[in-house]
Amino acid sequence: MRFMVIIKADEKTEAGVMPTEEQLTAMGKFNEELVKAGVMLAGEGLHPSSRGARVHLKGDQKTVVDGPFTETKELIAGFWLLDVKSRDEAVEWVKRMPVFEGEDSVVEIRQVFEASDFGDEFTPELRAAEDALREQLGQ
Repeated sequence: MRFMVIIKADEKTEAGVMPTEEQLTAMGKFNEELVKAGVMLAGEGLHPSSRGARVHLKGDQKTVVDGPFTETKELIAGFWLLDVKSRDEAVEWVKRMPVFEGEDSVVEIRQVFEASDFGDEFTPELRAAEDALREQLGQ
């Protein structure tokens, strides 16, 4: 089962405050644990929303709004993509994340849809097309 672990943004991440050497070292060690355990598929930090954009799609209308965005609690500062046996295992990994003095982090864990989750609507033809795309990604 794949889970996306979403690190919520805060005032510091939105201000572009970079992590300290101590924080980078601790996060690097945690990432190493995830890799050694064979559960980390991907993981990245994100630039602040001031360097981003939102695209609103409504019919033929496409509206672009440049960041920054004001609702910090709705923003993402980074993520991991984990391949684990269960939601509980994902939670246990998140509990092992480094926590730094004076920080109050919010981490969200969301399961990634698998092909089997879509039922009969995901026809053999659609599945074959999806498999072909995934094969191209793997190259």
